[in-house]
Amino acid sequence: MDHRSDRADEGLSRQVLVLVDPLARRVDGESVRIAKDVLCAGATVKVCLPEGPEEFAKALARRGARRPVVIGDDRALLRAVTLLHRERELAGAVLSMIPVGGAVSLARSLGVPTGTVAAARAALDGSEHRLDLLVDESDGVVLGELRIPPVAAPHAGLLGAGPPWLRTCRSLVRTLAARPARGTTLESGAPARLRVEVDGETLIDLDQPVEGVSVAPATGTGLARVEVRQAAPGTAPLRAQARSVTVSGEDFRYRADAVTIGGPVRSRTWTVRTGAWGLVLP
Repeated sequence: MDHRSDRADEGLSRQVLVLVDPLARRVDGESVRIAKDVLCAGATVKVCLPEGPEEFAKALARRGARRPVVIGDDRALLRAVTLLHRERELAGAVLSMIPVGGAVSLARSLGVPTGTVAAARAALDGSEHRLDLLVDESDGVVLGELRIPPVAAPHAGLLGAGPPWLRTCRSLVRTLAARPARGTTLESGAPARLRVEVDGETLIDLDQPVEGVSVAPATGTGLARVEVRQAAPGTAPLRAQARSVTVSGEDFRYRADAVTIGGPVRSRTWTVRTGAWGLVLP
């Protein structure tokens, strides 16, 4: 699935910039402390405690020759990769991650150890693996998987038992959610009409309603895996692999790596960047 960089045998720099996401400090300060202790025992470490995205971006931009190690959840990792990509410095950077927080499924899927000590040791002694990336025309990135629709309907399951004031609020939410709005067709769980093109060839067109679309980089192949779930009962999903994927049609939202939601848009193209970023893994 992944492959080691040709630079792996040269060893990783022992000059480390540790970026501690503020949410990680609030959620699990003890794991953050343990991670810092392990890193400090094996490298020359500069620790940054940014209070928000702007300070996080400034600290990363000023890293110099230090190798970034992110302590945080999937959102923190995605933020670091996005910033480096937009500064056109991703190809030359090698990232490490120590997962701390609730949302770490992306890190796990990429091969990062979920245990604090194991992840910190991997950051010190692991090797660089070059991974593929999906990039769209607005400079958005996808590390793991893209899904359309992004989430289940936000109003689903709201009705039920509870005090009168809560039932009133739930009723209001249902009423508002029922009003037509941009991007609601697919988000509400109803089939949508989308055109999905893979490398310029139409995989499914607007005349065939779909229930969902997923796209993920198949690292090591230079291609993306595409799956389209059709709305027609008993119809098998359509699957393909391609270097670029374009989705267009009705306004739609999409969820990248289970942490960020984009849109609504009428059209978006994602292109595979082979070996675009480096992650340190055991």
